[in-house]
Amino acid sequence: MAPRFTVTYFVQSANEAEAKARALDIALEQTVEVPRSTVPKGYVEDEILGRLESLEKDPGGRPGFLAVISYSEDDVGGDFPQFLNIVFGNSSIKPGLRVEDIGVSPGILGLCKGPRHGIAGLRTRAGIGERPLLMSAIKPVGLSTVALARLAHDFALGGMHYVKDDHGLVDQKTAPFIDRLKACVEAVGEANARSGGKASFVPNVTGPATAVIERAKQAQEAGAGAVMVAPALAGYDVVRTLAADPDFTLPIVSHPAFSGANVVSPDCGFSHRAFFGTLHRLMGADAVIYPNFGGRFGFTRAECLSIARACATDMGGPKAIVAAPGGGMTFDRVPEMREAYGNDIMYLIGGALLQESNLVDACRRLVAAVHT
Repeated sequence: MAPRFTVTYFVQSANEAEAKARALDIALEQTVEVPRSTVPKGYVEDEILGRLESLEKDPGGRPGFLAVISYSEDDVGGDFPQFLNIVFGNSSIKPGLRVEDIGVSPGILGLCKGPRHGIAGLRTRAGIGERPLLMSAIKPVGLSTVALARLAHDFALGGMHYVKDDHGLVDQKTAPFIDRLKACVEAVGEANARSGGKASFVPNVTGPATAVIERAKQAQEAGAGAVMVAPALAGYDVVRTLAADPDFTLPIVSHPAFSGANVVSPDCGFSHRAFFGTLHRLMGADAVIYPNFGGRFGFTRAECLSIARACATDMGGPKAIVAAPGGGMTFDRVPEMREAYGNDIMYLIGGALLQESNLVDACRRLVAAVHT
C-alpha cells in the first residue's frame, strides 16, 4: 500500500447524511470518476479510490461539515498537475465545496521540493538579518524603459530590498522585456553602488508558455535578483519547474493575478491559507504576494494572518517562505502592520510611495518606520 496524503474539504450541507454522501462523491470524482457500484475490486477500490477518513461539523459555524479524504500517492504518478487534479479537479466545478487544508505525504514532499531560498535566503540577499523585507513595484504600463529604470533606481537608492516589475509589464512596445530587464538591473546596480545597499531587481517573467522559462533564464544571466511569476496565468507547474531546475538559482516571487476566484468565496474554491500558503510552498515560490487587509481587495485580517502562518508552519520539508501583503500599505499603517505580522514579512508598497514628491526620501522614511 502506498502512503496517502489528505485534503480537508468544507462540504456545504444541511445535515450529516447529506454531507457524507457529498464527501463520498468527492472521493469518487477526484479519483476513479465512475459510479461506486462499478469500482473494480482489489487494487482500484483499496488503493486508488479516495477514502473518507472523518466528517465533523464545521467548527467555524458555516452551514456544513469538514470532510477529510485521503488519496494514494499512486493516484498522482509523480506528476504535479495531477496532484492538483486529485486535490480539486472536477469537484472544483461543483458548488458548496472548498479546500480548507492539505496534508502532505513523503511522496508529495519528494515531488514538491519546495522553495530554493525561502525567507532566510531572501533576507541573506538583502543583507538585513531578521528584519522585515521591503519591496516596491515600478509602474504604470505605458512608461518608457528609461522612465521605468529611473523609478527602479530611486526605489533602490531609497532602501527598498526588492524592486519588481508591475505585473502588467510584459513585452509591450513602450518597454520591451529584454530592454527593460537590462536597464533596470543596471539602474539598481548604480543605486547600490551609491548607497552601499544590496537591492535586487525582480522582472516579471509571466508570459506565453514558450517564453516564461526563457525569460527567467535571461533574467538570471542579466543579473536580476529574483523573478516574478503569476502562477494562475502562467501555470502552477511553471513555478515548480523553475524551482526544481538545477540550472536556475534565483528566488521566485508569485503574484496573485487571475487567482482571486480561488479564494474569495467562503464556501467554494480554497481557503486563503491552503492556496497562498500551502500550495505556493509546494510549488516552490520563495515569496507570495497577496492583498493586504484594509486595502482595496477585501481580504480580512484573519485571512491574511492565516496566509502568513501557512507560509511559516512546519511542513516536514519545504522551507518557510515570506508572505508579501500589498495593495493597502501606507505610511500611517506601518504600526498596524508591524503589530499584525511581526518581522517575518515582506511589505509590498508602491502606489503610496509614487504619490510622494521625492521618491527616494519617501522610501527612506518607510525603511526607518518599518525597521524602528
